[in-house]
Amino acid sequence: MKRSLPVLLSFNGGYVDTAGFLSLHGLFAAHVTGNFVTLGAALALGTSGILAKLLALPLFCAVVILARLYRYALLRLNLPVLRMMLGLKLLILIAAAVMAIRLGPFATGDGWPALLTGMTLVTAMAIQNAAHRVHLGDSPPTTMVTGTTTQVMIDLADLLHGLPAESATAMRARVLRMSASVVSFALGCAAAALLYSAVDVWCFAVPPLVAVVALVITEANPAPVAPHRA
Repeated sequence: MKRSLPVLLSFNGGYVDTAGFLSLHGLFAAHVTGNFVTLGAALALGTSGILAKLLALPLFCAVVILARLYRYALLRLNLPVLRMMLGLKLLILIAAAVMAIRLGPFATGDGWPALLTGMTLVTAMAIQNAAHRVHLGDSPPTTMVTGTTTQVMIDLADLLHGLPAESATAMRARVLRMSASVVSFALGCAAAALLYSAVDVWCFAVPPLVAVVALVITEANPAPVAPHRA
């Protein structure tokens, strides 16, 4: 699970960001700080979706806080935290897919259908980020790859420079793990773009399916909470 689950989450992170960007007028649902850039572009060019971009970050922050409190409640009840959080994320992704299919395509990013759908996607990705941070903290981020790509390049440079055999072996394993995350994220982006071109808002049916697979993996291989994040 420690290898396959982050890869699946990375795929969904790239997929949801791309699908949201294309259908919701430049909204990043997963990498929410990217909305600062698209907000500036919307203000400069007079395009729609300004309100959604303004709301995304504060909503994301609020959901992460609530997810943390939800975790404490689950611990008190002796319930499986990661599975419950991923299950909640799955339900929210299903709701977002239903909204996108029923309310879309979205002619503007400022109307309530686009706002409701977009903020639902932001909520799901905030839960994914919170769950990843606590339970999969030793794996690469699943909603952005800039830092991961930078670290891969640094590690490759160190390997080219030369390292002791034991250190080189560990670093190669890390490069493979981080590269898998980057590739999976990129594949998610590509898949979302292709499916959006082919079926428009029906492309939002995919993230819940991927989330089901992730939940099944978690059910089969429960993971302990990372000690330093407890």
